Amino acid sequence: MAPEAISQAAQDHVAHLTEQANGRYTITPPSLDNRLRLPECPEPLVTDIPNSNSLSGTVSVLVRCEPLNWQIYVPVRVQQVLNRVVAKAPLPRGSVITAADINVEEIELRRQRGASFSAPEQLIGSKVKRPVRLGEIILASDICLVCRNDTVLIKAGNDGLSIITEGKALSDGSLGEQIRVQNNRSKKVITGVVSAVGEVTVRY
Repeated sequence: MAPEAISQAAQDHVAHLTEQANGRYTITPPSLDNRLRLPECPEPLVTDIPNSNSLSGTVSVLVRCEPLNWQIYVPVRVQQVLNRVVAKAPLPRGSVITAADINVEEIELRRQRGASFSAPEQLIGSKVKRPVRLGEIILASDICLVCRNDTVLIKAGNDGLSIITEGKALSDGSLGEQIRVQNNRSKKVITGVVSAVGEVTVRY
């Protein structure tokens, strides 16, 4: 059986899986030794990826011919690409991020080392906690949408009633994180969730 046919079967299997997954994928066709010779399979080749939940990096696809009882593992290189916000210029600690500071680029998933952002509006107005170099992915741990001692809007209430007041953040927080804030009027310390730049939501 021609090595090209075996490689194509492995590539087709991975391509089918990536069509059902999130993000964009690039698949590098496997290269098998041209000297490889296996008996021609009288039926369509069967493909599988045993013991693997990942579609990133090198994926070993098992290609087998059931009637003739032969099988071979074929390595297929897969890269998952996602849109992620990166620094368009060096961002020093303490700087406030503007639209001019950031850009959206396609990044291979393996380069991401923490929670990141897919849209600029998710972090415009946030403050940089640690320096970010040109071209680096901006991680949630690099910024705070609400920073310690910042004046914040506290939105409190339930689905039917909402009260807005000012308070002081007692810790740093990124989007979706819980932080403690102090109500400026009552001086009461409460826990809320960072819902936007300079905004904390409290549910009752």
